[in-house]
Amino acid sequence: MIRIIQLLILAVTIHLLATTYGTTSYASRSKLFAEEPVSKTIPRWPGFLGAGADLVEPTSLPLVWAAERNVAWKTSLPGQGQSSPVIWGDRVFTTSIEGEMKNECHITSIDLQNGNIVWDYHAPSAQPVRANYFQSRSAPTPTVDANRVYAFFETGKLIALTHEGTEVWTRNLVEDYGEFEVRIGLAASPLQTENAIIVVVDHEGPSYLLAVDKTNGETLWMQERFSRVSYASPALVRIGGQNHVVCSASGSIDGYDSETGKLLWTYEDVGGNRSSTPLPFNDGCFLIGASPGMNNEREESARKSNLALKVTESEGQYTPTVLWNTSKAMASFGSPMVHAGYAYWVNRAGVVYCFEAETGKPCYTKRLGQPCYATPYGIGDRVYFFGKGGTTTVLASGPEYKVLAENVLYTAEDPLAGENRESGEERRRPQTDEDRERNRERLASQGITFADSIQYGYAVIDGHLIIKTGSMLYCLKQIDQAALPSPASQEGE
Repeated sequence: MIRIIQLLILAVTIHLLATTYGTTSYASRSKLFAEEPVSKTIPRWPGFLGAGADLVEPTSLPLVWAAERNVAWKTSLPGQGQSSPVIWGDRVFTTSIEGEMKNECHITSIDLQNGNIVWDYHAPSAQPVRANYFQSRSAPTPTVDANRVYAFFETGKLIALTHEGTEVWTRNLVEDYGEFEVRIGLAASPLQTENAIIVVVDHEGPSYLLAVDKTNGETLWMQERFSRVSYASPALVRIGGQNHVVCSASGSIDGYDSETGKLLWTYEDVGGNRSSTPLPFNDGCFLIGASPGMNNEREESARKSNLALKVTESEGQYTPTVLWNTSKAMASFGSPMVHAGYAYWVNRAGVVYCFEAETGKPCYTKRLGQPCYATPYGIGDRVYFFGKGGTTTVLASGPEYKVLAENVLYTAEDPLAGENRESGEERRRPQTDEDRERNRERLASQGITFADSIQYGYAVIDGHLIIKTGSMLYCLKQIDQAALPSPASQEGE
């Protein structure tokens, strides 16, 4: 009887934690599966989309803000960087690229309390290529642990530094495995396990998944992959008691043993899945996002490829099965994610789709004010949607569409908002390739351009929401407790 009561108490506790903290998020799911013991005294957001992050108290984050409200500080960073920030303790770490030929790779440390730059490490690129509107510019997000910060650059460098900015080791992947053959650039962020940094290099040349030793940068294992153009970051997913490195990229979804790199399973009935991270929400379950492409050239395959996949294990064999899919919701930039039992997609027109995560039952389809390049973030009873142009819409989590706040951090007229734009002279400079110029104009007319100030990424710890644009970092805190007027529940389009 006592044992039954104990089990009931445990079940209730788990339910309350899931309700309060939203443990279906990638950050918290990754934390539950972390092999490395984690101190509760050091706040951390250690990797892309918070993989391995601490649980955050929802009420510690601001619900409302504006350019001059609840902004603790803002800091200008060197160059441009489409990567997200990471946090360890009282330091924020960011990456960026500088120069017309992406000449310099920057890793920058910022004081969390005041926004001051503590140090800025920079090193020459391994493969300089021209920087322009449509080339990724320091798109991979770094990762950090108790000892070092690790950064991968789309120009070929893989670098480890101490928290004080001293170089520990560096790898030149172009020199080791050949030049990157890409037109837009690489964007996949590295993963970390207890002992390794894992990088996927998918491009038109020889592609591969690589694991290097955290302490010295030496190769632990490398797995060849077939060549394809893809920008999707891998995810660490727990399946049958084992960590799998799951890569969703241009025509396949592949699961690898995180310790050996062995390919364990593959699902190939997909297409257009070249930019979204496969985010887990239950044991062996994760979402796949696919895009129709800029010219809708992949629309047919993408319509069947936005789905929830479940991988099961039996006698050492793994079987991927589609739980459900949607033919209407197609991810464009950010990844589909699950929070508190509901799955969210945002397309390039700024339309948000909500489904029951377990069944795929549609809940609503509504239009936000802006498209979102960043993946939504769910916590407690909120889901934050970071609009491309500086407006973050906060929705109530759950099956009903309700706007809790619309927060304008900056506008196009803000003199600091265009910090990652090319100068007027560069914008007027004629292109040597007329087709590229026409393509740029066509995409710009659709709102698809990387020339504007864009909310690319974020990091979250108790009491702090850090938002990064191309070369600005904003720290949001609950300084002013007075609530701004919040829109009532909206119908949308």
